[in-house]
Amino acid sequence: MSSSVPPTPTTAASARPHFTPLVCIVDFHHARGPEVEKWFGAEPEGFDPAVEYDWGLLPFMALSDGAHALTEDFSYFTLLKPAEDGGAGTSLFGISCTRQMDASLLLNRPAEVTRSTVQKAVVVIADSPQYFGMLRERLSVVTKAWFAQREFTDVEILKRFQESLADEKERGMMNEDEDRDQYLGLSLRELVREFKWQTLVLLKCCLLQPKMLFFGTRCERLCLTQFSLVSLIPGLLRNLQDSAGPELNNYEQNLQQPTSLRTSDRNSLLAYMGLPLQIFPKGSLFGPYTPLQQLDILADFGTKSYIVGSTNSLLLQQKDRYSDILINLDEGTINITSTSLKAALQLSTPDRRWIDFITQNVNDTWDEANPSRPKTMGYVGSEEFIRVQFEEYLLSLISSVKYHNHLAKHSNNPRMLLPYIEGDPSTDFGSDFVEAWSKTENYRIWNLHTDSHLFDIVEPKHPCAGGLTIEDVQRRITQQVQDMHWDEKLAQGKEALGRNLAAGKEKASNIFNKLYADMEAIREAQRKKAEEARIEQEKAASQQQAENRGGSPDSTASKTTQNSQAAAQSVGSKAGAFVNSWATWAGEKRRKAWGGGSSTPPTPTTASPPESSNGGGGGWTSGWVKNKNRQSQMSTRSATSVDGMLEKETKTEARSPTHSRLPEEKQPLAAAGNRGSVAGSSISGESLFDSPVATRQSRPLSQESVILEDQEPGGIDGVVSSSVSEEKKSGPMNGNGPLVVKVAKDEGSDDEGIQEAQKTPLPSRVAADEAAKAQSAWER
Repeated sequence: MSSSVPPTPTTAASARPHFTPLVCIVDFHHARGPEVEKWFGAEPEGFDPAVEYDWGLLPFMALSDGAHALTEDFSYFTLLKPAEDGGAGTSLFGISCTRQMDASLLLNRPAEVTRSTVQKAVVVIADSPQYFGMLRERLSVVTKAWFAQREFTDVEILKRFQESLADEKERGMMNEDEDRDQYLGLSLRELVREFKWQTLVLLKCCLLQPKMLFFGTRCERLCLTQFSLVSLIPGLLRNLQDSAGPELNNYEQNLQQPTSLRTSDRNSLLAYMGLPLQIFPKGSLFGPYTPLQQLDILADFGTKSYIVGSTNSLLLQQKDRYSDILINLDEGTINITSTSLKAALQLSTPDRRWIDFITQNVNDTWDEANPSRPKTMGYVGSEEFIRVQFEEYLLSLISSVKYHNHLAKHSNNPRMLLPYIEGDPSTDFGSDFVEAWSKTENYRIWNLHTDSHLFDIVEPKHPCAGGLTIEDVQRRITQQVQDMHWDEKLAQGKEALGRNLAAGKEKASNIFNKLYADMEAIREAQRKKAEEARIEQEKAASQQQAENRGGSPDSTASKTTQNSQAAAQSVGSKAGAFVNSWATWAGEKRRKAWGGGSSTPPTPTTASPPESSNGGGGGWTSGWVKNKNRQSQMSTRSATSVDGMLEKETKTEARSPTHSRLPEEKQPLAAAGNRGSVAGSSISGESLFDSPVATRQSRPLSQESVILEDQEPGGIDGVVSSSVSEEKKSGPMNGNGPLVVKVAKDEGSDDEGIQEAQKTPLPSRVAADEAAKAQSAWER
């Protein structure tokens, strides 16, 4: 090294006065509150350090708020030892183990124990916190054994414990050791895993010396988090002699600038680079656990910065007054209330890339069974790996800031610049942060006691220098997803969505099944109804067929009879009207031919048929008979033509199945060749007509007369007697044989119906046609 390098300084720790560890018992009195009960190792006998050193807050520091809710809890705190015998004041560090037990289990219960539980704390006070990793385990075992005796008056085990600590101190086993600071008790892996990229934010915040307030319900976790954060600055745990009070400034007074460097010696390198950075100089305070009784010190004008922790939630209500940044360990949040501090703590791209690299290695090697060690049992991701990475970062920061100062000093002289360094490397650490750090007290001390060319020892370059790459973007997105717990929320949302979909699917399935079942029930009901209707129709059809074949019921017979009567009445009315008109005309012609003067037709005489005579009778009689036979033949022809017309109408009306069968009482009449019944009153037996005119005019057709299609034509106004049938078979009857007609009348008929039928006229065309035919036949 050049001659400009200052001489090597003596370490601050070498000027620290010798201190023997102390042990004391703090009891929670139900009436007086927490108080120191007994001291071990204090000399001379009866010496009370709490009174001599004004440690009135020691009992409140040893018994933390909320310790009564736990079986065992630990508290870490700082005590100020004032100057004595010409020596300077210094800071002492205490660790307490608090336990409680049921008062009924005591073998000898004192009268002052008035509550159901007994709570006590065993406290160890040492001059450095670097031994706390070892002291915690030993103190836990001793305190548990003392409580297991169930007799608190027996304190022999505590006395021997203090003697062992003093003996180790005398033999140098608790002297300065650079490797002890990493065994504090809280794993750095847990710190990085919990705060991730915000771990670097907290470290930078410590360098800026704001008012930092930690809050948590677990006192041990609260204290060890702060110690772990402080231990990230190399060598700081061994140089906290000014942290107990704002008025202490021993570190700067005893600090000397190093004059030589051994690169193979880590301590020499760190000392030459100006480490540790003293973040607790004059005006600063470090209180891992700070009770409410110590708030007046925090609010004192001489207290410029501090790092303190509290388990009392009352401080949360006044966080703006007592803190610039609040770290809530229960919620895992960091709340920065100062605007300038927030801007300075913004991480740059290289910063984020660097801390993301460490976080990823810790997460990849995380072991739930043993968080303090990687699951690969390798170096990457271990505690040593994390400490080396943070040490490299701080050395690069120091070197870059020194080069930044060099650039500012020689900005007009390019020859003073390093050729392999582009621009200002300090911007990779954040320009706002570098500017804010340059205004702090620890920067002033460091810059004053270090060489201006530290960048010649350590390259002034960020460990992860460089622009933004696609890997940075991917890593940033992945980290943000993890920070915001989107993966967990998405997993929960996916699970909830799956449950809802399953429930909805089940409900929809039930609804569709029910709907399908209802539809099937309706279809089945309709099918049954249609089947029943079809069976009823088949039954009705088969019953009707059976009735048509064998005999009809009364209802069907009555309906058939009514239809038959209606048809017979219509046909009989038409036939009767025609016959009456024709008979009237024929009678007029006969009277003219015979010379009769009266227009009234002769009254027919009913008599038995005259006997035929072979020889008797005059010519007039013979001629009259011949004329009468001729009139009968003519009447037969006319009736035949009328029957042809009536048969057509009867066929049309008889197509209905209800008219296909006559009532039983009318069957003999139909079998005899009935074409209709004689109009007029009923004639019983056989009636002999003297002439065709008399026959035509005698009676109208009956309402019940029916003309059948299967009957022989030729009959008019009734049933042709056997004489007519014989005439059809063997020729006309002899001479004067009369026409015998058998008339049937319905018993239910009345005169009004008969008269109405007689009044019904035939069409004029038919009447004229038939009259012409009759006149022609008569003239012949």
